[in-house]
Amino acid sequence: MGQKVNLNGYFERIGFAGSIAPTLVTLDLIHALHPAAIPFENLDPLLGLPVRLDHQSLEKKLLSERRGGYCFEQNLLLMAILRELEFNVRGLAARVLWNSPAGMEAPANHMLLAIDIGGTSYIADVGFGGLTLTAPLKLKAEVEQRTPHETYRLLNEGSDWRLEARIGEDWKPLYVFELSEQGLADYEAANARLAGDPASPFSRELRVALSPSGKRIALHDNRLTIHSEGAAAEQRLLSSVQEMRAVLGDVFGLSLPPADLLDPKLEAIVARAAPAASQ
Repeated sequence: MGQKVNLNGYFERIGFAGSIAPTLVTLDLIHALHPAAIPFENLDPLLGLPVRLDHQSLEKKLLSERRGGYCFEQNLLLMAILRELEFNVRGLAARVLWNSPAGMEAPANHMLLAIDIGGTSYIADVGFGGLTLTAPLKLKAEVEQRTPHETYRLLNEGSDWRLEARIGEDWKPLYVFELSEQGLADYEAANARLAGDPASPFSRELRVALSPSGKRIALHDNRLTIHSEGAAAEQRLLSSVQEMRAVLGDVFGLSLPPADLLDPKLEAIVARAAPAASQ
């Protein structure tokens, strides 16, 4: 028996109303709404809590508890929803290039989706933080593809596909992926590395992002950045636990973990940032 999928709970969470036929129109709408409503966040790894990838845990956290998650949680939930809607979808893995040293061979620690609709293949990804896609991209090389936010392109060399985003006048690489399907066991292994390794940035730094229409909102430790379409980026440093809790709850719409777990981590982030801000 297959897993039970809470479509109504998901649709309520992202504000979806419309046709559920497995078409590109449906996928476009879901892909825009999901990262506008369910934040990318790594609170559990930061707090030393396990990140569970079974479907029941994903629905409990991202739907019932109104939390967010990172790539495996976001894209595994989306994959289950799309399969319930009878899309032909499979999970892929990627090596992240964004903010990685040139020439560094990173492990495949990121998840994205491949979707076939009417003989055409697309990629979807609602879990790449501040530059997450807000529309599916056609799996076609050397073509600029506009989304509600940035413009992207795919480059292909052999079995490798590289995703790049246009930032200003430059093309910046985000990640490299292949088209071989990955299973839950593959993601569990990568998830254990990202969530459990003390050297992982997800266990050391706070990272939260949301992509509503016309905006990118990101929190990296205590630095809040808001990119509004057609305007200069706004930045401010959050200088107290109370301010950080307010932003997490009010700006990102997160239901927060218990204060006795969260507040000491927020205090440490503020304290760590204070010397750098005063220099």
